Amino acid sequence: MPSLQINQNHSSCSLSLVRFSSLQSWLSVRTCTVLVKRSLQQFGSQVDSAQAYKNEAHVGEAFRESGLQRKDVFITTKIISKFHGYESTVKGIQDSLYRMQLDYIDLFLIHNPHSGTEKRLETYKALLEAKNAGKIKSVGVSNYGIHHLEEIEQAGFERPSVNQIELHPFCQQRPIVEYCKARGIVVQAYCPIVRGQLDDPLFIELATKYQRDPAQILLRWSLQKGFVPLPKSANPSRIHSNTKLFDFELSEEDMEKLDSLDKGKEGCITWNPVDAP
Repeated sequence: MPSLQINQNHSSCSLSLVRFSSLQSWLSVRTCTVLVKRSLQQFGSQVDSAQAYKNEAHVGEAFRESGLQRKDVFITTKIISKFHGYESTVKGIQDSLYRMQLDYIDLFLIHNPHSGTEKRLETYKALLEAKNAGKIKSVGVSNYGIHHLEEIEQAGFERPSVNQIELHPFCQQRPIVEYCKARGIVVQAYCPIVRGQLDDPLFIELATKYQRDPAQILLRWSLQKGFVPLPKSANPSRIHSNTKLFDFELSEEDMEKLDSLDKGKEGCITWNPVDAP
């Protein structure tokens, strides 16, 4: 499977096959662990988690039960604004390592920008120090708008490796994407299949044309845009289907058709706090 390099020379999978987020709220703990373990074993080696999802321990357990080597699994977690600040972030990093029972975390993101400039920068500084100490391989952000990214540069810190934002044909966030690409910041796309809202006539038309399902069309669009899509599913067959993306390509004309669906901010389906002060 193709991969991208993030800007601190740590390899990032091109597609996260397991986005282990709100599954915790409606699946049993053991079911969550088994699901992630099987997905890692059969389909891929990247898991997207977060402190706020309250499932880091189960991600760590799934990894240990998978039989995979640590170097072959890419684990992401995040710190939510409630716990931003220097001291609380230092503690939060240790807590995540303890819950997962890991020596290091591959990618640690600031989950959202709601804490304000001072706490955001304190949090970022703590993450960079943990990276220098070997506890984190790469540092990134999530839900950051251009002004949030600019404050990092203005503070003299190195650029984040990743910005994880809501991205799909209805919500393309083009200024943020262009800003990130111009600076070598990898763009990860959450909600790439619009939370299963796949009944748009164009999705169905293209699925028929390419003999794929609509989710595969949207994920392929995301890949061709240069994003790292983060599909979320608790269905093993759906997770498997989401991997079948590298043996076809959307035409330039069809990419333009999907591009034309952009509704700007009105097209978002999540909190999308990129404009937070």
